[in-house]
Amino acid sequence: MTDFFGKRWHDMGGDPAGTIDHDQHDFALWEKRVDALMVLSSSKGLMNTDSLRRVLEDMGPEAYEKMTYYERWIASVTQNMIEAGAFSPEELATKMEEITSRGDTYGAAT
Repeated sequence: MTDFFGKRWHDMGGDPAGTIDHDQHDFALWEKRVDALMVLSSSKGLMNTDSLRRVLEDMGPEAYEKMTYYERWIASVTQNMIEAGAFSPEELATKMEEITSRGDTYGAAT
């Protein structure tokens, strides 16, 4: 990354990146669900593209580098939903425990 004043770690424009894989790929079911959740929460006024981007840019370089595109998206959507009052961290934790108890195959495409 460059040391240019004003450029943050997530701003990779103009930096060397190597080759770009232009092949299309199928999205995993969970990635499609994250995208749908973004669309639905935006349509309900709970968040927008700017709020999604704000959280993405505030993640910090370590999280930003280690997480995949949709992992970053779901983290941002979750943060925005909590800030909008759609659910609390405690309610999310309870729901996550419930879903985890359903087993590894819950939600698999049939």
